[in-house]
Amino acid sequence: MLVAHLQQPASPAPQEAPVEDPDPAPTLDTKDVLAAAERFPWALAAPGERHWPDGAFLDVALSAVRTEERQGYIERLEAFVQQHRARLEELLRAYGPGSRPASRGRYALIEQPETLVTLERMQTNPFGLRSQWEKEMEDVLLDDLEYAWGPPIRLSR
Repeated sequence: MLVAHLQQPASPAPQEAPVEDPDPAPTLDTKDVLAAAERFPWALAAPGERHWPDGAFLDVALSAVRTEERQGYIERLEAFVQQHRARLEELLRAYGPGSRPASRGRYALIEQPETLVTLERMQTNPFGLRSQWEKEMEDVLLDDLEYAWGPPIRLSR
């Protein structure tokens, strides 16, 4: 049997299946996200006027968008804004320009388009937002926004 086995032609070595790269996570174009946020002028104090044109707040908020959430994120942001329209309008009235809290120099983020992304992340991924924010921004800005929005989970210390 041993001789018969040795006389059989060698079987071809198993070939490894080519490893396919999984689809890379879609990237979020900040210009597209900002343009989507600016389509809701009733949620913004002064469309077109930006206090932080460098985009740092938007970048931090978008960094809290998980890989699996990137596909279709703009549509989810638009749905979030529509779903929370009354709450966003009240937020702008109570804490936006001309309000008593705003006159003290606080809540400056409320009137900005990137705030819509920040609030959406506050609702969807609050711990991810907080961890990204603490790496790059002053906590007081997020704390103020969190207080004004009143999410179900308090993230501030």
